[in-house]
Amino acid sequence: MLYSIIIIIVIVIAAIIFVIKGIKPNYQSLDQKQITQTEKPVIMLIIDSLMYKPLLQAEKNGRTPALQFLMEHGQLYPNVVSSYPTMSVTIDSTLLTGTYPDKHQVPGLVWYDENEKRLINYGSAKEEVFKLGIRHVAEDTFYHLNHTHLSRNTKTVHETLGMKGLQSASVNALLYRGNEERTLSLPKIASTLNIAPKNLRIQTPALFSYGMLAQYSPKNDQNNGPIEIFGFNNKFSAQELKYFIQNDKLPAFTIAYFPELDKEVHKKGPENHIDAIEQTDKQLQEILNAYPSWEEALNSAIWIIMGDSGQAEVGNDKSNSLIRLNKILDNYTIYKVNKPVKDNDQIVLGHNERMAFIYILDEHLTPEEVVKKLQKDERIGFLAWKDESDIHVAANGHNNFFTFRPNGHFMDQYGQTWEIKGDPSILDLSISDDFIEFRTYPDALQRLHSALHSHSGNYIIADAKPGFEFEGEGTPIHPGGAAHGSLHEQDSLIPMIVTGTEKQPSHMRIVDLYQWILDLTVKQ
Repeated sequence: MLYSIIIIIVIVIAAIIFVIKGIKPNYQSLDQKQITQTEKPVIMLIIDSLMYKPLLQAEKNGRTPALQFLMEHGQLYPNVVSSYPTMSVTIDSTLLTGTYPDKHQVPGLVWYDENEKRLINYGSAKEEVFKLGIRHVAEDTFYHLNHTHLSRNTKTVHETLGMKGLQSASVNALLYRGNEERTLSLPKIASTLNIAPKNLRIQTPALFSYGMLAQYSPKNDQNNGPIEIFGFNNKFSAQELKYFIQNDKLPAFTIAYFPELDKEVHKKGPENHIDAIEQTDKQLQEILNAYPSWEEALNSAIWIIMGDSGQAEVGNDKSNSLIRLNKILDNYTIYKVNKPVKDNDQIVLGHNERMAFIYILDEHLTPEEVVKKLQKDERIGFLAWKDESDIHVAANGHNNFFTFRPNGHFMDQYGQTWEIKGDPSILDLSISDDFIEFRTYPDALQRLHSALHSHSGNYIIADAKPGFEFEGEGTPIHPGGAAHGSLHEQDSLIPMIVTGTEKQPSHMRIVDLYQWILDLTVKQ
């Protein structure tokens, strides 16, 4: 999963500040924290863009002793279904709330807020950040994402545990909302230059580590400089977690992010990043070494190690592998990212790598008209939009639409029921005796229905086939590498390793892990 969301913003802000004045880490003290110990704390490690086949290849080659040890002493679940779109903020919101975006209301990395009439971008690429304005992106990422965009009608696992008298920790996670109020202080020069607010009053779990902006371990001073992305790196996450362990401050639940693998997968593709998996494993070894033995580490905690999304290959030939929606829709007036939305703008594009939101602002323009133009492009896997009650799906090479809605007489493997009509092959559904089997697109109906009800507006979802991604004004592109965002199984299936418990989630989906985590902690 793309972890540049915070990294890009911090780089832009901190690079300016370092040149002008320099900044220091915001240290926090563990001594003042009263952490209630539980019999077997749960430690969840998220390895960004960890995928099953490369993991097995690295293990087979003897490159990952820590991961191999955990697999040998636990269970490996190879195909856990991610959220949709398969982008960090949406996935993390689903993980922490146990809901899809129709409930948690974080639609994607980039989306259009029709109430504020502006494009929300949590930091997809530095070009887009500059065009939209650093301050806007910084405030959206550091504050609004957790405190106004993430729905208050859903409780995060940190909030729920807090209400039950249990504490939790978050290390370098993008989504972190908890019950404790604190001030996140950004360097004064940032507010002077109007590139970021001076202070933000935020809500966090009991232990909150956020790169050099909120740091516990003094040893992490060697991991928080500009070269080290100011603490948003694997070594920093590992050292913070080690510090908790060594000081007997592990709460009931800890989530820690390891972001670096994602960058290598984007660059080298879905199969050529074994070296990066090996480097990640070295940090896991450091964490296990914080105990007297690795066996003692397993006896002392429940360990969950997982990816967040997969990635699909993107072809080398930019002219073919990059889908430029503004070119396909060039007969419409399309919003320019570096300007306010104008009255005559007909369409706004929100690019999420291999998935895109296409917002129709012109009330005289219908989704069907736009879909008809886009449907001619064979690189787009499908197009979907909603009306008052139904979801409609179209695809290149199919004359008919596929239409579905919840609460019908067709049931899927997750116990969800649907009413369907039209051509189910558009989403590669197999239907037998009123039972729906998902193939190319895991949990396709629920995830797609949720994405189309994640925020208000008249919009279409475009989803690319493997080998392709969408390109817009200043968006990140990965020709010859890999990208995610799509509903496709290559983007959607992730591995999970679990030790220390025989309990399993109700289903192997990220959306089901919230209740499972509560079961593992509250009922000890």
